[in-house]
Amino acid sequence: MSFFYFLAAFLLIRRLVKAIKFSIIYPKWRTLLTVATWAVAGIYLGTLGLEDAMQDLLGSAVLLGILAYINTEIDFKAQRSYLQANIPLVVMGFINGFTLLIKPDFYDKYDNYFELATLAAFVWIFGRWATSKKQEEELRISAERRAELEALVRERTSELIKQKEELQEIVKELKTTQNQLIQSEKMASLGELTAGIAHEIQNPLNFVNNFSEVSMELLDEMEDELNKGDTEEAKAIAADVKQNLEKIRHHGQRADGIVKGMLQHSRTSNNTKEPTDINKLSDEYLRLAYHGLRAKDKSFNAELLTSFDEKLPQLNVVPQDIGRVLLNLFTNAFYATQQKQRTAGADYKPAVTVTTAIVKGVLNINVKDNGSGIPENIKDKIMQPFFTTKPTGEGTGLGLSLSYDIVVKAHNGKLDLHSVEGEGSEFIITLPLI
Repeated sequence: MSFFYFLAAFLLIRRLVKAIKFSIIYPKWRTLLTVATWAVAGIYLGTLGLEDAMQDLLGSAVLLGILAYINTEIDFKAQRSYLQANIPLVVMGFINGFTLLIKPDFYDKYDNYFELATLAAFVWIFGRWATSKKQEEELRISAERRAELEALVRERTSELIKQKEELQEIVKELKTTQNQLIQSEKMASLGELTAGIAHEIQNPLNFVNNFSEVSMELLDEMEDELNKGDTEEAKAIAADVKQNLEKIRHHGQRADGIVKGMLQHSRTSNNTKEPTDINKLSDEYLRLAYHGLRAKDKSFNAELLTSFDEKLPQLNVVPQDIGRVLLNLFTNAFYATQQKQRTAGADYKPAVTVTTAIVKGVLNINVKDNGSGIPENIKDKIMQPFFTTKPTGEGTGLGLSLSYDIVVKAHNGKLDLHSVEGEGSEFIITLPLI
């Protein structure tokens, strides 16, 4: 039976050669495995003259030695399942050898069982070999599949990176386009206000001109009084001139404020927040929007109602942006009342109401009109970009969309709408106080 142990050792070595033959570690083991092959064959031939017991013990010892050595080498880690399949044969070899030495009669009596067990252990090796080959094939297929998947992942990753770069370029272009659209909307609204600005700036200019003329007349009178020697009257006239100059300065500042406000409105926002008087801002844009519409339609008149909280603190906002929001809401409110006036009876009186108040720790700016209202089916669309209820050419559809972005995204506020078709609308701007 010793033939089986040496054959198993020989087949084990040949299997190891086949497993690593095309790997980078083969040169390292080629000589040793070749020597081991011939050594196994030589030892087997040398045991042919020995007793059966010694043949079995030597064959088992050779096979066990090879198993023990290979098991310690990391290069053969993948072959360990096949190595373990040889253990039953090693065990049977030692059992056969020691039984022959100690109890030869017992072995002779049951030799058929010993031989059958040894043969079964040898066959077991081939069963595990077939199984391990199947596992190796599955591992090979799995490795190939993994390599394919890794290649596919790399390809997809490359495509995604390229798509990301393309999307970043698109986003950059969209941001540029958005800024252009915002500037276009600002200039369009500024154009609508031209007449309102002219009206508003004309009032302080008229005061400046009138008080300048009166002051010149008073100076002539003062010169006459001084020539007469009446210094008391000259002082009284000088006091009047001083009052006039103060009024000229006040109205000059008023005109200067209007011009600066419009220049600020036309510039691209720098997103710099600064303390702002919301009441003053609301009042100024309300009148500008109203006079801007009246310049186009002289027959239009509306009641401007304001209820400003006098204790309102200055709010840290981007003034030109909030001014733009108010201008859009006021313009829309006057437009709604103008449209309703054309179809309503004589009893209808257009009115726009602006209210500021602190409610539950936040600032509310309410813009309410008694115009035509907004139909229920378009309330959800009213703040979408480019959506407009105005006839073609009269609106860009960007006003409310930009207003929403300014209030919600830039100032962490809210822009709510309450409207009843045929009765009017109310927009509520909510801004945090901090």
